Amino acid sequence: MNFAAQFLYSRVLKNRSPRDYSREDEDYDPFWQSYAEQLFLKKDDNKIKKQDAPALCDLHCCKDGPVRNGLIGQKPPSISPERLKDFGEEDYLNGDVKTWEMKIVNRNEELLRDALSRIPQSSSRTSLSSSNKLIRFEDISAAAFKIQCGVQKTPCMYSRLSKQYGMDIYLKKEFLQYTGSVKERGVLYLLTSLPQDQQRKGVIVASDSNFSMAVAYHASELRIPVFVIMSTSTSPARVKMCREYGAMVISYGTTAKDSQMHARRLAQENGYLYLEEEDSAVYLSGLGTVGLEVYEQVPKLDAVIFPAGGHCGLLAGSAAALKHLNPHISVIGVESESFPVLQQSLKAGHPIEDQACSNHDFYGDVSGLCFGSNSLQLTGKLVDKVVAVREEDIFISMLRLLEYERATVDADGAIGLAALVAGKLPELKGKRVAIVICSGNLELHLLQQCIARALTLDNRVCRFSLVLSDCPEDISKLLEILAREEARVLDIKQERTFVTSELFTVEVTCTVETRDKIHTAQLRNTLLERYPTAAWTER
Repeated sequence: MNFAAQFLYSRVLKNRSPRDYSREDEDYDPFWQSYAEQLFLKKDDNKIKKQDAPALCDLHCCKDGPVRNGLIGQKPPSISPERLKDFGEEDYLNGDVKTWEMKIVNRNEELLRDALSRIPQSSSRTSLSSSNKLIRFEDISAAAFKIQCGVQKTPCMYSRLSKQYGMDIYLKKEFLQYTGSVKERGVLYLLTSLPQDQQRKGVIVASDSNFSMAVAYHASELRIPVFVIMSTSTSPARVKMCREYGAMVISYGTTAKDSQMHARRLAQENGYLYLEEEDSAVYLSGLGTVGLEVYEQVPKLDAVIFPAGGHCGLLAGSAAALKHLNPHISVIGVESESFPVLQQSLKAGHPIEDQACSNHDFYGDVSGLCFGSNSLQLTGKLVDKVVAVREEDIFISMLRLLEYERATVDADGAIGLAALVAGKLPELKGKRVAIVICSGNLELHLLQQCIARALTLDNRVCRFSLVLSDCPEDISKLLEILAREEARVLDIKQERTFVTSELFTVEVTCTVETRDKIHTAQLRNTLLERYPTAAWTER
């Protein structure tokens, strides 16, 4: 095309009406302002000058909306407040909108929406001493609304253990929380309820429990200065974990009492808030949200089993929610026979504080004894039954959860299932039962010991000794018998020096693994027929 043709064609294009800048198929995004709305007018000697914007020089502003290529576009629609009521400002800014649904029967649907107005405010004193005020269902609903974006809504899944125990078992897997414990719920609600000035000063805790781990994590997430005082006997793994959560960890003292005294002194000198696991209404309301979720996730529940050891805040708070929603649901607590504190306190009518407890890492929060009057009153009023189980039952339940659910839990997490393992709840046969697995923080060296002990208690690992002639053929025949009986040899030892029997004999000690109790009995009968002097090591 020559120069004249190009000139005439350009004149034709100039005479055409301008085209709208945006395509009709594009949706207008009300959450992001366009450059046109960011332009402003400057007055200079009564002349209106337009501020230049890169790549948008042909955009203009008008009171009726942005002008695109000389045409006035439609004014952006206003955002309805009803559309924004269920979302948070940070979610819009981050582009990560999250929703939460909670169905509460026999309650106004506006309950959770207006719950923030009923959240109790804690004072700024150096400790959160609880008043003798029982929590209400509205308090738990308010807690659920406030912590919904800070904790996981853990699954409550049907378990393969149902067939073995003759009931429909659903496991509420609270050990899947970020710190591996249900304590996150109460801690997060507790921290968000603190006054602003106290949040700026910081908080301090003194223990290596799940409560301290939850405080370390959520305080760091909320930008609250947090200090954790641990004794020098605390495992390095827990110290490292707390530091990774963002807390300032200080090792002080050889006992937990020394750490607590040091933490209280630091709190008094620096204005920190000393936190300890108490039964305040705020903390119990946060833990009670577990009951709300279980009721929502599993319809037609007959019973819910909770751990009752330690501070029993989970049992008390969840019982308040469940009994409000359905008074016919049985709420059952389980504690250890070694520390039957709750049963004794219910009989006495007041908390028992003078009973000795174990400091072993295996028991963890199970052996905590300092629960208050709020938890005791709620438990006595709302909990239908409290049972105690042996340590052996806890070991076996840990093994069952590892094998059937691929879940590694500690004593506090396995104690609920231990009630079914021990046969303490025969009335639940054929019913629909939910078990709260509340914690999964177990040291690795303890895990190995617990599983080995559980296999022995479950009659799946056995040991026997017998005397053979010092001849390779006899040992070979013994191994052939074990192979024929399908027993797996875990260990075999030979002792010649200290044998008190005949000369040129050897004492052989074997550790074998079997399928179950019946298989172990068959192997024992077979060996006794061939070796009458075989001695079995009792478990």
